[in-house]
Amino acid sequence: AAILSHAQIHLILPNALLLSFYPTMKLTAAAILSLAGFASAETFFKEQFDDSWSDRWTVSSDWKSKSDMGEWKHTAGEWYGDEADKGIQTGEDAKFYGISAPLSKPFKSSAGKDLVLQFTVKHEQKIDCGGAYIKLLPGGKKFPTKKFGGDTPYAVMFGPDICGSSNKKTHAILHYDKKDDNLLVKNEIKVEDDQLSHLYTLVVRPDNTFEVFIDNKSVRDGKLEDEFDFLPAKEVKDPDQSKPDDWVDEKRIADPDDKKPDGYDDISEEIPDPDAKKPDDWDDEDDGEWEPPMIDNPDFKGPWKPKMVDNPDYKGPWEHPMIANPEYAHDDQMHAVCSGDGCTHVGFELWQVKSGTIFDDILVSDSLEEAQKFAEETFFKKQDGEKKMFDDIEEVKRKEEEANMPEDMGEDEMMGMDGMDDDGFGDEF
Repeated sequence: AAILSHAQIHLILPNALLLSFYPTMKLTAAAILSLAGFASAETFFKEQFDDSWSDRWTVSSDWKSKSDMGEWKHTAGEWYGDEADKGIQTGEDAKFYGISAPLSKPFKSSAGKDLVLQFTVKHEQKIDCGGAYIKLLPGGKKFPTKKFGGDTPYAVMFGPDICGSSNKKTHAILHYDKKDDNLLVKNEIKVEDDQLSHLYTLVVRPDNTFEVFIDNKSVRDGKLEDEFDFLPAKEVKDPDQSKPDDWVDEKRIADPDDKKPDGYDDISEEIPDPDAKKPDDWDDEDDGEWEPPMIDNPDFKGPWKPKMVDNPDYKGPWEHPMIANPEYAHDDQMHAVCSGDGCTHVGFELWQVKSGTIFDDILVSDSLEEAQKFAEETFFKKQDGEKKMFDDIEEVKRKEEEANMPEDMGEDEMMGMDGMDDDGFGDEF
């Protein structure tokens, strides 16, 4: 590996970093570039919801009527890794929630850096139906803080959305200026729906790739043009071509040599039951002439159909010839979701049937390494303690339920309760 000279290193690293390497400063070019990238990492927003959090965040008081809006709670929740480390929690069932905060400085895609959006989500309520996604938005000084809601233009929408057992996904939606549209990822991304905190991270890179992490594990990555509908198809069906009139695409045909047997149509569908006997107390005078009940005729085979054979003229399925799409043009700015004056705010605009979701440790950066470092200092530091406290609470609940269970309840009845939800019914959906 190439060793850089002191003069070359001075051109790349700031003096503050150099002090840690003198006097034996021998670093490879790769190591220097890695350190330089870390040194130049920039944080545009960081929120850990300390006691002054409400000074930075604005509730969307003018988005919906007051009766439709839910209150936010500042809490660590019922189980946690650090009681003093709080987040904000949805506090009322069947309500809308809207809240936003400005970035410390705009993130501009024109800078050619990664966009990293990260936050934690904890569904303490055993969520049944509700969103838990964050939005990154433009707007600057004109951003409608009090009216921020579902119709406010955004650049990125990212995070969990759950409703029932069949609709569970992690949203990754990117705005595309050229279409003036919000583009959903084509294939759904997994989501965590248990009652513990989980870390969600989205990276959009200037090489037009993206990656989604959950708990720092990559769960989806790829090219923007492959995973989102940014661009038209590279090829389209040739409009000047059509299937020839004499094209044979019937694989099987009726056997021309197969003939319907004589008398086939004379076979009736039902026949009198040969085993039926006229009841002894049957009176023809009073009851009329007795007729045996009808039964299916075992000789009846249904409407006659000729047997099928391979078609000797079969050519296979006709495939429409493809040509290059004249409307296709690659766009190297697909990643530029924060174009123009950039993205200036983050926010949550949600609907939840059952409240109780806690959000914490939000970061907007241009460095995945910085995001991972922040996760180590926050999410991973609290993870084990939270899990232990949750397990202890669940164990206490289990013992209480056993103690309150009727002594004469059989094992089958106990097993039958395992499939019940909190409302006493199974999962109907």
